Amino acid sequence: MNILLVNPPNCGRSIPEERYGIDSLKQIFKGEPLALEELAGNLKQYEVRIVDLKADPEGLDRELADFKPDITGITGVTCEANTMLQLAGKVKRQCLSLVVVGGIHASNDPGFFNHESVDFIVLGLGKKVFADLVTILKSSPGADFFLPGVIRTNPGKKLKVVPHSNCSTDLVEGTSPAYELVSSYRSHYTLEKLNVEMGFVASAYGCPYRCSFCCIKGQSGGKYLTKSIDDVVRDVRCLGEIPVIRLVDANTFGDVERAKLLCRALVEAGVKKQYLADIRSDTVVQHPEMVREWKEAGLRALIIGFEEISDTNLSAMNKANRASVNTEAIAILNEIGITIVGDFIISPDYDENDFQRLGDYLGNNHIDLPMITVMTPLPGTVLYKEKKSEIINHNLDYYTLTNAVTRTKLDEEQFYAHYAELLERSHSNARI
Repeated sequence: MNILLVNPPNCGRSIPEERYGIDSLKQIFKGEPLALEELAGNLKQYEVRIVDLKADPEGLDRELADFKPDITGITGVTCEANTMLQLAGKVKRQCLSLVVVGGIHASNDPGFFNHESVDFIVLGLGKKVFADLVTILKSSPGADFFLPGVIRTNPGKKLKVVPHSNCSTDLVEGTSPAYELVSSYRSHYTLEKLNVEMGFVASAYGCPYRCSFCCIKGQSGGKYLTKSIDDVVRDVRCLGEIPVIRLVDANTFGDVERAKLLCRALVEAGVKKQYLADIRSDTVVQHPEMVREWKEAGLRALIIGFEEISDTNLSAMNKANRASVNTEAIAILNEIGITIVGDFIISPDYDENDFQRLGDYLGNNHIDLPMITVMTPLPGTVLYKEKKSEIINHNLDYYTLTNAVTRTKLDEEQFYAHYAELLERSHSNARI
């Protein structure tokens, strides 16, 4: 059985570029398709290929003609959802493959993919469930079946969602990602600022917190699932001579004691890499000794979701943190010598004073690379339920986190001009 796994091309659209000629805000996604590599790692008994259309935009036609897949799996985030359907349609037109979609948008909004070009929708992490689905389709094609985490599409009718427990068995411990399937694309996966190759490793999935804007709950049902330390060390080693490892977890340090053990295991294994990882600011403040230990093991940069600069706005996001903790974490990381990539979210309700306050904060606090996005009500989030009636742009192509899909308080062109100016100013001395 031939299985083709597809990573969509860069396809998000930009309102500021299209309407006002501001091209500095367009979001470009880079990095290897780790989710597909994880799926492929649990399908070793089949012929599997990955086509990364971000690195090879014309690759799908070639693979459909040459490989003739029996099953095609397509993943993607919200701003790629329309393109996922277009790709599914192309597959159906050009070969006899069954089409399965998965990923974060499919998990949060499966009804979007209840379409004639899609046969099945996989929810959650998918590593075990997709392999189970393939086994059923190979042994009993056309048979009716019940498989938690898999939805059979039924265009024009309501989907029957089969509940999925989301548990550690979904991680399929013992099977490594099939990194070799993207070897031809490897030169595309770089840390752009340094022009060095970067590999992706997952050590944990999900997050126990409930920020209103975050869509990650669909990945693991709101649970925090951790891979075994041995598996993480193995995956890092699988990336060979690649010098920089991006730990892609939403919160690598969600279990502090485990994070310490992982750090020590990497050192004891003689692994010499540089690491980029996500952490909460309150974890930095409460456990600076752990950050120092990771620094000695090769930690280069930490990505922190600061989100906002006032307690009132943080509370409105259900962000279980305080602005003073964010500021303290910045000081600690500067003292330790860890590069800070700081995520901030601007609201469509921002006026000139709000942009000025954030600009002043970034000027007064040393954050090496501020990343500034626009508050976007993504389907599947609490924010989406709260803001659904206010959404004026329902085209998911624009849900890149750099477009306002609800009305802006300022004139729209002014809003994007302030946004672009803030980003340019904060990036003028950026380093990582």
